[in-house]
Amino acid sequence: MIKLKIWGGAGEHGRSCYFLSGEQNRIMLDCGVKKEGVGIYPLLVAEEVSQLTAVFLSHAHEDHSIGLPLLYKHGYKGDIWTTRATAEQLGSYFDSWRRYVNRRGGELPYKEKHVEAMTYRYLEDYASPDEWFELSKDLRIKWGRSGHLAGSVWFLLEMEERKLFFSGDYSRESQLLDADSPRSSKVDLSIVDNAYGMEADPQQVKLEQLTQAAKRVLGAGGHLLLPVPTLGRGQELLVWASEVFSQYEIIVEQEIWLGLERMRNWSEWLRAGALQRIEELLNSNKVVTPIDDQERSFLLESDVPSIIFTGDGMMESPRARWYYDQLSQSAKHAVILTGHTARGSFARKILDKGTMPSGCSVQHICYKVHQGLPDVSMMLNEVPSTQAVLVHAPKEETDLVVARLLDEGHKGLHSLQPGTELNFR
Repeated sequence: MIKLKIWGGAGEHGRSCYFLSGEQNRIMLDCGVKKEGVGIYPLLVAEEVSQLTAVFLSHAHEDHSIGLPLLYKHGYKGDIWTTRATAEQLGSYFDSWRRYVNRRGGELPYKEKHVEAMTYRYLEDYASPDEWFELSKDLRIKWGRSGHLAGSVWFLLEMEERKLFFSGDYSRESQLLDADSPRSSKVDLSIVDNAYGMEADPQQVKLEQLTQAAKRVLGAGGHLLLPVPTLGRGQELLVWASEVFSQYEIIVEQEIWLGLERMRNWSEWLRAGALQRIEELLNSNKVVTPIDDQERSFLLESDVPSIIFTGDGMMESPRARWYYDQLSQSAKHAVILTGHTARGSFARKILDKGTMPSGCSVQHICYKVHQGLPDVSMMLNEVPSTQAVLVHAPKEETDLVVARLLDEGHKGLHSLQPGTELNFR
């Protein structure tokens, strides 16, 4: 018998962390945080952490990675199985998380020595995507690109004669990143990204909504602020904006531009034609990267409408708030949030407050980097499972998805939450 323990990620958005224990192996899939307050960490059990035989990391985003030093604090001595691109990005996420916690007056639950203790095994050194390789007599694995972030992967494992699938964060609809289809014969358990819940619109609909909203703001002479993650969605939308709105000025903060330059070095993660699109933008004169607040103020005071890309999709950073303070003085400007806004975040606060009579508008238009209802249904068809746990969304939303998919004929679906367990033989 193998037991799954939900230490985070199911029934909530964030702190992805799944512990699987058998007779010979104890493995962990991801170990992230939830960005609320000073951070909410996985429900780790120290004694079980010290007995881990392997840890697998799907990608670098904080809600999948920031809890990893806690494993070493609690006695884990092994490596983290992930990709080179993921390992290269982790330092910037740990730095960003440290600043976030400090701004909120909190303390990290681990020391720098625990971050420095982290060691890695790179998946691509052992097998190409969709190829099996053996870690031990009772554990073998294959992986594939998940289309969510450069370096992001899904995992298919055979552990003690049981087959397990973990989607990580998955998207077939990235404009730049490629995804491998995780087709498989029957598996015993799947853990499937369902971050968008009942949402059914494809990416093209989202992009059309973004296009129309941007045209309204720019056509009225206003500036449009797009707060985005510094890696991933930020580069996708930057390339999109440069192609669709080439007649307007585009202001890009340095860390997002550097992220685009880094993507050029990760060509194995890109769709056909994506590298050319990235190179064309990097070699163009379409964007301005301001060096200080004086230059930023000068650009905002211009009569030329612009699209502004600043880091931090939840607008917790001082720079994102600075831009909002400048633009909130006029109704002709707008902010569009394109990703998750955590409870208590600055982005959620201004979104909930709505448009003020004399201030800029704030709205949410999702750019897809996860799966919605049709995507989950497709994945369950590709990876037929005796049992499947849908994760990465609030439980009440997951309950609705489970009910709909059961009506469609899918079986063995679960809507769980942190602290629960699931056994399978």
